[in-house]
Amino acid sequence: MDVLTPRYLVPFHPKQLPHCFTDILVIGAGLAGLRAANAVDPDLSVLVVTKDAIQQSNSNYAQGGIAGVMDPEDRFEDHIQDTLTAGGELCDREVVEMVVREAPERIQELMQWGTHFDERSGELILGREGGHSHHRIVHALGDATGKEVMRAMIERSRKLPNCRILENVFTLDLLTMDGVCRGALIADRVRGRMIVWAKQTILCTGGAGQVYRESTNPPVATGDGHAIAFRAGAWMRDMEFVQFHPTVLYIAGSSRSLITEAMRGEGGRLIDRTGHRFMPDYDVRAELAPRDVVSQCIVRQMERTRHPNVYLDMSHLDADFVRRRFPGIAAVCAKFGIDIARDRIPVRPGAHYMVGGVTVDLEGRTSIPGLWGAGEVTSSGLHGANRLASNSLLEGLVYGMRTGAGASRAARDIPDSFQALPLFNPVAVDAVEPLDVEDIRNSLKSLMWHAASVQRDAGRLREAAESIEQWRHYVLPHQFDAADGWELQNMLSVAWIMIQAAMLREESRGVHARTDFPQPDPTRWEQHIAFQRGEDGSLVTSFRT
Repeated sequence: MDVLTPRYLVPFHPKQLPHCFTDILVIGAGLAGLRAANAVDPDLSVLVVTKDAIQQSNSNYAQGGIAGVMDPEDRFEDHIQDTLTAGGELCDREVVEMVVREAPERIQELMQWGTHFDERSGELILGREGGHSHHRIVHALGDATGKEVMRAMIERSRKLPNCRILENVFTLDLLTMDGVCRGALIADRVRGRMIVWAKQTILCTGGAGQVYRESTNPPVATGDGHAIAFRAGAWMRDMEFVQFHPTVLYIAGSSRSLITEAMRGEGGRLIDRTGHRFMPDYDVRAELAPRDVVSQCIVRQMERTRHPNVYLDMSHLDADFVRRRFPGIAAVCAKFGIDIARDRIPVRPGAHYMVGGVTVDLEGRTSIPGLWGAGEVTSSGLHGANRLASNSLLEGLVYGMRTGAGASRAARDIPDSFQALPLFNPVAVDAVEPLDVEDIRNSLKSLMWHAASVQRDAGRLREAAESIEQWRHYVLPHQFDAADGWELQNMLSVAWIMIQAAMLREESRGVHARTDFPQPDPTRWEQHIAFQRGEDGSLVTSFRT
């Protein structure tokens, strides 16, 4: 038995906790989670739990928009090919075709539900971002698409008569019996711990950007869904692939605010400390190359110029247009005395999107019966080795709809015979020394940024693996009683799997760049690396085409 991968984080017993019963449990209230809730049969009950306020999700902070073929001059085939090209030969073509072809319907649905996308003379304004061959990005409020989409989705979801939403609820673990997901153990800030029994459970917990020191993700993105699925025995895939957004505001004292790719889509240029526009030196697509390419080029230019950042320059464009098109970014930069229409904006890459995650099929089923997944917590096959810009909200919409509908069909076949199952976890012997959770967390984030960010190599990955193994040894067996400890345990579990995957893939592909293996190796590595927690707690590895 591997004591470093305990099955459950905290002690519990069904006779000592309150119980809640629902047909469908949705964990996470971002776009994927709320879209799933809206797809549940109105005759079935659905409970949505989210660990912070409902507005706190990666979806809410999305700036760029949603990709979809909305222009008669655009073609599904082009959006499909752009996605496949960005994905570095690891996309599932069937999934890509399904998601791309459903995009217009899902976007129109959002509009019918009250989302106000930016228009001109009654026509949608379509933006263009890196890796796209056509203007096909619908956006809202200039550079705050996620905020507007989530406003409409939250309003609609709160009105669903069969839906209950619980905020400030931490999901500790999925409950499994005989290999089937039966619900989850949660911790409510008001009610305390509770067992939720569900006929079907949908995991929509978002990403894991907080395992890195530099990240665009909000504080809630600590990989909780990845970790609880792994502990429950779900197969995880492509965990070495983390997308780093090329342009994150880099100012001492500021949060790492995202500088949307749409700014480059509108003509923004990347320059170095000397004012040299460097992207054409690396790639003919210049600033509109895919994100992995731009991030790697920025890091190289920073090394060449020995400067901690590069700059985004919009000064050659119409000033009024720039400020009107990007009001949110203009306001953030203005706090630091930067006029985005006139001044150089200091930027560098930051962790942005977790490409890998819980393996799901075309309908969103995981490898655990009764458990479904949608959005950033999953590996659906849409993104391959690198996500194409603005395909993330789209994936959440499509798979949210599919998992909600699929879970409903499955739940209807299960009779209302809820009962407490003999699931429990005993109290562990606590370590004598108290743990400084914040210190370990900060050390982990710095280590991951040093060893497994935009550029990686065997030496740094091995050192990271050794350090994380040490921390796991004394942190994971500990039974904490607060969210900061649980988040640390989840972050350690996710970071550990990410490092294992990055060490195994001895090539460069998509967002995974190994300086010691700088080229892709199609003979060995046009395949996926998958991991599962074995019944004895060990790590099971599988290679899949």
